[in-house]
Amino acid sequence: MLGSGETDFGPQIKNLNKQLFTVVAWDPRGYGHSRPPDRDYPGDFFERDAKDAVDLMKVLKFKTVSLLGWSDGGITALIAAAKYPSYIHKMVIWGANAYVTEEDEMIYQGIRDVSKWSEKTKKPLETLYGYDYFSKTCEKWVDGITQFKHRPDGNICRHLLPLVQCPTLIVHGEKDSLVPRFHADFIHKHVRGSRLHLMPEGKHNLHLRFANEFNKLAEDFLQ
Repeated sequence: MLGSGETDFGPQIKNLNKQLFTVVAWDPRGYGHSRPPDRDYPGDFFERDAKDAVDLMKVLKFKTVSLLGWSDGGITALIAAAKYPSYIHKMVIWGANAYVTEEDEMIYQGIRDVSKWSEKTKKPLETLYGYDYFSKTCEKWVDGITQFKHRPDGNICRHLLPLVQCPTLIVHGEKDSLVPRFHADFIHKHVRGSRLHLMPEGKHNLHLRFANEFNKLAEDFLQ
C-alpha cells in the first residue's frame, strides 16, 4: 500500500545482479511516480494492476518476464501469473494473501491512522506524497482491501491460484505482523509445485531488513 520502487525496493534495484537480470521497478497507478491519477480502489483494482504491469512490460518489448511481488504486489503477481501464464517465466512473492479474514481486517484497521506509524516507516512515504495524500490514501486502501472480506470466503484471488503455472517461490517472515503465516501456507498449498521458504526473524519488510539474504534467494531461484 503506497509503496514505490524508490521507497520500497532500493536494495533490489541497486544490488540484484545486473549481468543476469534487467530490473524494472514499476509503480502502480496512483503510487510513486505513476501520478496522476490519484489512487482509487474499485473492486477489480488488483486485476487492473496486473494488466497494467503486463501491458507496460510488453510496451518495453520484454518477451517474457519474472515477477518479484511484495504484499499487494504479491497479490498482483499471482493474478498476473494466473491470467497471463505464457508471459510469466518465474515468480517470487512475499507478504501476500489470497483472501481476507476478520483477523486481517483487525490488522488493517490498526494501520488506518498513519499518525500512529513509526517515524521510520512513515517518513519516506510522507516525503514522497505529502502528508495529506499519504494519510487519505492509506484510509482508502484500508476500505479497499476490507471490501474483499464481504465476498464469499473473503476471496481476492484464491480461485486463480490453481491456474498459476510458473515456478513460484513463496517467502514468508515468521514475525510478519501484517500477514499471518496461514496465508503463505494457503498459497503454497494451492499453487502447484510452489516452494515455501521461511525466514524465522523476517517481518513484513524482510527484503529490506535482510536484503542480502533475500536477494540471493531470489537470484538463485530466478536463474
